[in-house]
Amino acid sequence: MKEFLNTFKALSDKTRLRIMYLLNTAKIALCVCEIMDSVNESQYNISRHLKVLQNAGLVEENKNGRWIFYSMTPEKKRFYKLVIEAIGSLPEEMFQKDVARLRKRLSFRQEGKCVVGMNSPNWKEIVQKLDQESE
Repeated sequence: MKEFLNTFKALSDKTRLRIMYLLNTAKIALCVCEIMDSVNESQYNISRHLKVLQNAGLVEENKNGRWIFYSMTPEKKRFYKLVIEAIGSLPEEMFQKDVARLRKRLSFRQEGKCVVGMNSPNWKEIVQKLDQESE
């Protein structure tokens, strides 16, 4: 019972639901900076939300050098498969801005990898461009 309660608690937050929708839509692992730029939240908040999603068994992390990528946990149980289906069936309009920002943000990848982290010299410029295009 606790496992199911943790899942529903994790999904009861708007930002966490937005993150899950993006991970489900992207179908690829995303780094923290890509997620934070897509939902326009701070690194601290995104990391905190990802931890809650991890603890609920919904998200897993994969370290690759200095980068940490997050993806949805493979659906091992019927319950999680149904949860993921429910997330995917949410009205797209609710997440339209996030998805548009994510697509633009992913266009900066090189060879399929995020190369524009928060410490990159052109990161602020990219975020400003995302902000202007999403208005």
